[in-house]
Amino acid sequence: MGAAQFRQIFLQPLQSNRSSQFPPPRGHWRSHLQCKGDAHREGTDLVCRRVSKLLSGTDSYSDPFCRAAARGDFFSVSHSNDDILSCVYKWISDSPALVVARSAPEETVTSSFASFIHAVRPEHLSKIVRYRSKRMILDSIGVGLVGSTTHVFDIALKYCLELYSSVAVSNVYGKPGVKLSPTLAAFTNGVATHSMDFDDTWHPATHPSGAVLPALLAASQMLPPNSKPNGLDFLLAFNVGLEVQGRLMHFSTEAHNIPKRFHPPSVVGTMGSAAATAKLLCLNMTQCTHALGIAASLAGAPMANAATQAKPLHIGNATRLGFEAALLAARGMEANPFILDDISGCSGFSAFYSIYQPRSLSTPNEHHEFLLEKQDIAFKRFPAHLGMHWVVDAALSVRNLFINYAGSFSPSLIRTIVLKVPVSKYINRPFPNSEHEARHSFQFNACTALLDGEVGLSSFTESSIHRQELRELLHKVVVEHPEDNVANFDKMYGEVAVLLKSGDVLTGKCDTFYGHWRKPLSRESLLKKFRSNASHVLPEEKVETIITMVDNLENLSDSSHLACSL
Repeated sequence: MGAAQFRQIFLQPLQSNRSSQFPPPRGHWRSHLQCKGDAHREGTDLVCRRVSKLLSGTDSYSDPFCRAAARGDFFSVSHSNDDILSCVYKWISDSPALVVARSAPEETVTSSFASFIHAVRPEHLSKIVRYRSKRMILDSIGVGLVGSTTHVFDIALKYCLELYSSVAVSNVYGKPGVKLSPTLAAFTNGVATHSMDFDDTWHPATHPSGAVLPALLAASQMLPPNSKPNGLDFLLAFNVGLEVQGRLMHFSTEAHNIPKRFHPPSVVGTMGSAAATAKLLCLNMTQCTHALGIAASLAGAPMANAATQAKPLHIGNATRLGFEAALLAARGMEANPFILDDISGCSGFSAFYSIYQPRSLSTPNEHHEFLLEKQDIAFKRFPAHLGMHWVVDAALSVRNLFINYAGSFSPSLIRTIVLKVPVSKYINRPFPNSEHEARHSFQFNACTALLDGEVGLSSFTESSIHRQELRELLHKVVVEHPEDNVANFDKMYGEVAVLLKSGDVLTGKCDTFYGHWRKPLSRESLLKKFRSNASHVLPEEKVETIITMVDNLENLSDSSHLACSL
């Protein structure tokens, strides 16, 4: 923006009437001065008069004036004869407060995402994308259903039931007859999905389904009968939510590794939920842009709450708040139209990553390739952090060697257990004291696999966690971090070495566990997991109905039937 354009945009005549100057018109440079932080009208007025004179050519002030104004120190301004138009121009044009006042160019990263969300059609979904995404939907529903049996879910449900709502239309996982308002149903079902850390994981690392599916299920029930999306519309919206999450994760190399600062689904999941519901609700491109911007202001949760009851809230909030962002955009709320772009001095989505290189998302055509087609998903066989699956499979290998060696597994023969795992503080927990800590403990999961020959739902009960024989085994564990074992779900490995008192060493190593995207679960294994999970809260007939419904989702005339079956 040149000086002439700068004058045209920001140099609007000041009104002589003092009261009419507060507040100034939106986009006026004077409103920028106010937002710099000074509460005194006299000081603001002084700066406004001086900058007005400066830019109209009737006066000039020194560089210290600009510095003082930038600090909000409006009373330390001194006069001089230097022309500081360029300084004021740079100060104002670089300001984050005015970024949203600029007209968005025709093509930005943010607008390209909005264009994709608005323009993508069912025919852009390939057979493999439909197949993989339906597996994700089925697994996520099953995980949510069994999650509805947990204590943290009960807390969330009670909280939501106590909130007044006159629009209780959306079903809750595993609670026939219970309905909540759409956004609260999304929240509660999101909490259920992640309550056991049993939900799917993608690469770069996030839990994509739980952040999107509950919002879509609730939204499908919210819409009037003549506007219900069909199954294909639902499947498309689900994939839009996945695609947006995946593309955002690829903006930063930092996102490829096991996270340290923000829990990924609380960041990209919120954006994915906003995109998915915006698609299902048929928002226009401008509304899609604002939905993403609003969602960014609702995103983020710290990794410090991993292994606590608060962690499932990350998924619950992501799916709920993304949903709310789309609803707010549909009602006319606006946000920064550059939210995904990398703008110096004004962090948008880039605030979540120290390394950030955004790329535009091309408008879909017949050759568009969704990320899910290139990168499959990981499904968990037992309810714990994904990293646990490597050490469990390695430990099971060692246990088999031990039985062949000694005839049976006898902890008394063990001197030391060595775990070789990546450095990751929040899943290195020597003596977990709760089910949530146990789900995030290399040591606990390796020792449970050695002791019991399996890890499952019952492994994380209070009695299992605190049994004496397990505690004795935990005291024998030593953790090592080889340099070649990086904290990345696509590159890490788990190795377990059992040093016997006889001097012999039994070793097992897992590079790729069964369920990882390189070794995906078979349909039989996925259905076995779903039936096991769903049968905790639903009769067999309903379980089989859901399987059939998801298998034939493209042919479903009313997608709300899926939510009603839960």
